[in-house]
Amino acid sequence: MTEPLFRDDAYLKSCEATVLAVNERGGVVLDRTVFYPTGGGQPGDSGVLTCADGREVRIATAVKGETPDAVVHVPAEGETPPAAGETVTAGIDWDRRYAHMRMHTCLHLLSAVLPYPVTGGQVGADKGRLDFDIPEAVLDKDAITAELNGLIEADDPVGFRWITDAELEASPELVKTMSVKPPTGAGHVRLVEVQGRDLQPCGGTHISRTGEIGRVEVRKIEKKGRQNRRVSIQFAE
Repeated sequence: MTEPLFRDDAYLKSCEATVLAVNERGGVVLDRTVFYPTGGGQPGDSGVLTCADGREVRIATAVKGETPDAVVHVPAEGETPPAAGETVTAGIDWDRRYAHMRMHTCLHLLSAVLPYPVTGGQVGADKGRLDFDIPEAVLDKDAITAELNGLIEADDPVGFRWITDAELEASPELVKTMSVKPPTGAGHVRLVEVQGRDLQPCGGTHISRTGEIGRVEVRKIEKKGRQNRRVSIQFAE
């Protein structure tokens, strides 16, 4: 089991940890980590594991392990992983992670601007997208851009809380995604809330206020099926 420190504090950049295991492909499992594993449309973090002797092991990405509670740190090609039992300092590529946090939160706002079922999505460091199940309709790029930036400039707080599986089952309207359902079975589900704007299950990393996103713009709107519309956004800078 890996303690997911990023879940309670997305702003942690590093932590000390112990190597629990190294799998047959060289993936490193730690007892605790700040590395977010690929999931929910958000890429896994990259970074470095620094050993006690100063040796650095570059980590290309992080993924979920064979058990839901394990995070596997995947070394870059040619890197030699630390051995089980070693103490390391796990440090993420903060600039990349912070961009993911800003974009992921922005996509939550996009789902508030366009209140339709979400059929897919992807978070990137400079751009992102959501796919919506929308009947035949004309979407205005400039109008969506203006509304998004208005929500960003409002600088609303972003936080999270937990509810039980039973509470989620009793409130199905909280789930906006059609293709990916929030994990249940552990007894509780994490909700991410943009105060007064959006509330939905999400395990990803987010900023603490919408103002941190910065200005964005809608890049393009594509028709991906009879009712599927893909809305792509990017940071204005």
